[in-house]
Amino acid sequence: MSLLVLPLLAAAQGIAVYNGQAVFNAMSEKADAEAQLKRASDRLQAEYKQLQEEFNRKYADYQTLAADPETPASIKERRMQEIQESDKMIRAFQQRAEADLQQLRGQLTTPLRAAIQAAVKEVGDQAGFAVIIDSSQGAVSYVGAATPDVTEQVKKKLGL
Repeated sequence: MSLLVLPLLAAAQGIAVYNGQAVFNAMSEKADAEAQLKRASDRLQAEYKQLQEEFNRKYADYQTLAADPETPASIKERRMQEIQESDKMIRAFQQRAEADLQQLRGQLTTPLRAAIQAAVKEVGDQAGFAVIIDSSQGAVSYVGAATPDVTEQVKKKLGL
């Protein structure tokens, strides 16, 4: 559909749609963001693995001590407390790691979403649409065949 036809359709309907997910997926910056997230996730996974291995080692040591009838109860108790603290530390690390990844995801994608929104606004202003709906968000129940789709114009504004 040419840009010349869009204003005519806009005057008739005032509504257009675009596929925000398709635009987001086409952005080269998305791949960069995903690569940064992957590196952060890999570092966190390596740390988690190290914590888990340490926990497993402590637990195996404790089982050996627990089976030894000559080991005093106070030593067994102290070792069990160490295991419980390691378990708590691992769970706290998992929660913090998830929060860190979520925060990083937001930091990396917010500028991309803002750029898309600016491009959509520019397309809407230039074509005179009253409303442009992101059809990828599932908020649209029906899109008629005559509804203009400005996904390509949004991509063009972003140089994609």
